[in-house]
Amino acid sequence: MSTLSERILGAGAGAYVDRAVDRAYVHDGTGLLARAAWTEIGSGVFTDPDRRYLIFDHIVPANTSMTADLQQEMREFAAMTGMHFFEVGAGVCHQVMAEGRALPGEVIVGADSHSCTLGALGAFATGVGATDMAGIWATGGTWFRVPETTGIFLEGALSGAASAKDVALAYVGALGMDGATYRALEFVGEGAVSLSMADRLTLCNMAVETGAKAGIFYADRVTRDYLAGFGIAAEQQAPHAGGYPDEIAIDLEDVVPLLALPPRVDTVCPVAEKEGLPVDQVFLGTCTGGRYEDLAAFAALVRGKQVAVRTVVVPASRAVLMQAVSTGVLADLVAAGCAVATPGCGPCLGAHMGVLGEGEVCLSTANRNFKNRMGVGGEIYLASPMTAAATALAGAITSPEEFL
Repeated sequence: MSTLSERILGAGAGAYVDRAVDRAYVHDGTGLLARAAWTEIGSGVFTDPDRRYLIFDHIVPANTSMTADLQQEMREFAAMTGMHFFEVGAGVCHQVMAEGRALPGEVIVGADSHSCTLGALGAFATGVGATDMAGIWATGGTWFRVPETTGIFLEGALSGAASAKDVALAYVGALGMDGATYRALEFVGEGAVSLSMADRLTLCNMAVETGAKAGIFYADRVTRDYLAGFGIAAEQQAPHAGGYPDEIAIDLEDVVPLLALPPRVDTVCPVAEKEGLPVDQVFLGTCTGGRYEDLAAFAALVRGKQVAVRTVVVPASRAVLMQAVSTGVLADLVAAGCAVATPGCGPCLGAHMGVLGEGEVCLSTANRNFKNRMGVGGEIYLASPMTAAATALAGAITSPEEFL
């Protein structure tokens, strides 16, 4: 029995295959490099523009004149090629693609390492370099080595203050930052069935933090219902019936709120072990913590209260922002003292909108806490939106279980 990655790529693990790419996307950062490489190729051919996307998300709105000039060049390039273009404020590229632009069984590549997020929809999705993207633009395809698969069996159901982000930190901590290098992580079991699409997107997003090539859920009723919301009828994928030569099991009932300690995403401990550590900033957003469900969970804890530390909120997309507006979640966040910024990556990459000062500490819902990532000399603790809310209220790392 073949794994889902093997089925989509059409060969067994270890084989090298040439595959047409169903969808490909770049953002304002990698798009510039891909354009330069595509120009150097010199073919002048740009394949399948209706399935190619340029999404401004990394430094939006532009923070300097140089950035603004480069972004204007990319607008002109998008118009020239005819690819889909998403302006400032559309959101994080992975989230924008997940909103009805990624389908089960597709091969999807993005010039960003967290493109594995879209495996939540039953696609084989992975990140590529900018020069690889230039080749895909020119030819319509690329090559893959079909990855071996690690099965992650999820049992039980989440309870209390535990969330998908805590599960993600749990498996990253178990595997380590190189524990799944060039493998596919396949999330299966009754616990996987119980998770929402927002949960699945967060779990697949962090697959790359273990070195994995992809993270994948089988398309099931949850997937079909989610895509039906965009007017898309999708086919269900039958789960792999056999065992995996390499697998780990996680009982969701046992998951508690977790932290990843700086500067490694795989150095994980219960929030309770660091309670009381003062923070200078809380950041709610990104492709792991900026979806509507994340904002709503945060708002549920801070509603009617005031945050005790500066708190930056960046919705993952315009659709997320609009839902937060229509449901009153945004008003709750603003009333609690949070600063809300343009949908996109925000300060995650350390370019703007909340960069840390020397020695400052941030509790972040993002997916990376490498040294100097969000500001030279700053320290980043990774956690769930609910832990972020509890910490924002206390001004120090606090378990959300105290607010249940």
